[in-house]
Parts: sequence; C-alpha cells; structure tokens
Amino acid sequence: MRTPVVMTLGMVLAPCGLLLNLTATLAPGWRLVKGFLNQPVDLELYQGLWDICREQTSQERQCGQPDVWGYFEAEVVLVARGLMVTSLAATALGLLLASLGVRCWQERPRFALAGLSGVVLFAAGLLSLIPVSWYNHFLEDRAVLPADASPVTVHVSYSLVLGYLGSCLLLLGGFSLALSFAPWCEERCCGCRKAPPGSPRRSSISTVHVDWPEPALAPAIKYYSDGQHLPRPADLGAARKPRVGFPMPRPRPSVYSNPVDVLRGERADTPDASLPSTGCCQGSLPCDSDL
Repeated sequence: MRTPVVMTLGMVLAPCGLLLNLTATLAPGWRLVKGFLNQPVDLELYQGLWDICREQTSQERQCGQPDVWGYFEAEVVLVARGLMVTSLAATALGLLLASLGVRCWQERPRFALAGLSGVVLFAAGLLSLIPVSWYNHFLEDRAVLPADASPVTVHVSYSLVLGYLGSCLLLLGGFSLALSFAPWCEERCCGCRKAPPGSPRRSSISTVHVDWPEPALAPAIKYYSDGQHLPRPADLGAARKPRVGFPMPRPRPSVYSNPVDVLRGERADTPDASLPSTGCCQGSLPCDSDL
C-alpha cells in the first residue's frame, strides 16, 4: 500500500517547522534595539530569549552582554521560554509517533497512531505561536519589555519571523497528519456494522426471506444445468403433456376426374372405335380411285 499524500505532506512540513522553531528559540534575534545616545550610530543590540548580542559594522558580533534593563526578568520573556521549550518537546514526540504510524518499515500504515501524532504536532504549533504573537504584541511597550527611552528604537528581528514560519508549518503538518483519522474511523465503522462470523444473523423487519419456486427449464437447458450431465431429453421417457383445446375439422381432399381420354389419337397401333371409319365409298365423300 502506498503512503497517503496527507501523511507524506505532514512528514515533510513537521521537521521543517521543528528546525525553524529551534533556531528561533536559541538565536538572539527576537528584538532589535538601536539609536543609542553617546554611542556609535551603527551600534545595534539583538535581544533573544537567552542572550543579548552587540553588533557593529567595524567589529564582530559580541554576545553575552549584561542585562542592564532587566529584560530577562520580563514576564513575556519568561513565558516565551517555557512555551517554546514545551513546543520543541511536543514536536519531537509528535515526530516520533508519526515515524511509528506512517509505516516506514511496515506494509500498512497505522492510521490511528499517525492521526494522534498530527494532534500532538498541531498542539506544538499552537504552543509556539502563542509566545511569538504575544512577544510581537508587546514589542514596543517599554513597560512590558524594558528598553531605553527615545531616541532608542525597537524593531522586529529575524527570530520572530522564523517563529511565525515554524509555527505555521507545524500547524499545517499536524493538520495533514490528523486527517489520517478518517480511514481509521471508516474501518471502525465498517467493522461495527458487520456481524461477528460465529454469531447468527440478527433478524430485522427489513429482511424478508422468500422461497421462490424453481423455474421450469427446457430439457435442453436442464441437460447442462449446474455443470452436471443429466440424462438426455430423449432418454427421460416422460409422456408428452396433452395438448390443450380441441382438434379443428379438416376438409377431405377433393378429387378431379376428366372423362375425356387425353391420349386419344396418340396411340397409332390401336384403332379408336369411337371415331368414324375413313374408308372409301362411305358417305358422301369421293374415294381416291374415283378421281
């Protein structure tokens, strides 16, 4: 059996979402802060969930900067840490279940296990989408996410973008794998409708048993019925059925007789007595000797 398309799609999207969320969680790029007074113009600070890095065009990036504003103690940052780590753990668990359910080494997929992995991956996508959206909502609120006052400006950094993409991919992959519940539910419903093989069939009002009489077949058809060579119709010896009705009267054949002999005059050796004599000196005709 070929792997269904929904399973293949889920197995492709879920690892991509895991990789993007892992990068967003570890990279110090949730917020970009720049425009400091009495500092170089190109100085930028990248704030993440675990670290703060300083970057300048003339120098290399320097991470492990001190938290002078109490950024890591903000409630949004603490909640985002917990939810992102939980999302990563749930994603790993969902991929493990998906690997067992999508039958990488079996003949038939385990639809129930694959559907369960889809639910877990969908929940992991929600767990990562909540902190990303919450952080983005309070990005410029300096009372929630501490930062220097104006002219310092804050901007969205790349980790938030990766977090959004990873969450969306996990949602799509989890939903795709969750569609595997459809074949499983169909099999369960069909199994419940079928009666057990050992139990008698349950009678119902809609079931009517009718014993139809066997149709009378012609002898030639009965001779080859059911693949058995029965006696030939001539050997059955059964009396023919009497015909229904009464015989119609038939007229007697008419005979036509001709009283005239049609062969008269054609027989030269037999003189016909019925004809008059053609001798000389009889009648009023002269004879040849008189002429």
